[in-house]
Amino acid sequence: MGMNDKAASIISGIRAPVEGSMRLSATGIEWQRTDVDGFWIKPLYEDTALGEKTMLMKIDPGAYVPIHAHSGELEQIYVIEGSFYDQHATLKAGDYCCRAPDAPHLSGSEDGAILMLIYTRR
Repeated sequence: MGMNDKAASIISGIRAPVEGSMRLSATGIEWQRTDVDGFWIKPLYEDTALGEKTMLMKIDPGAYVPIHAHSGELEQIYVIEGSFYDQHATLKAGDYCCRAPDAPHLSGSEDGAILMLIYTRR
């Protein structure tokens, strides 16, 4: 099971509202372990029918995951704090990356990071 598979199995954020708005305080959500040491998530939103999910991810300093891909999912990454790297670049707070479905990549952080991740099934 890859990192995203484990994350998908523990997502429990809010669902899409039928009307109006829904709110969630991420400060009230505990960081949940993934199957990769040093990678933690806070689920914010999921709609399994549409194949959409949004989460916060915390990466401990020095944590790393080797080459992997998110099967059929467009991945959007926004760095909130710290820095995050893949095989192409290091992103810092305020940087954004959009990754094509099935694009192989590695992931890690030298000094720790908090990211917002948005996955959309294609």
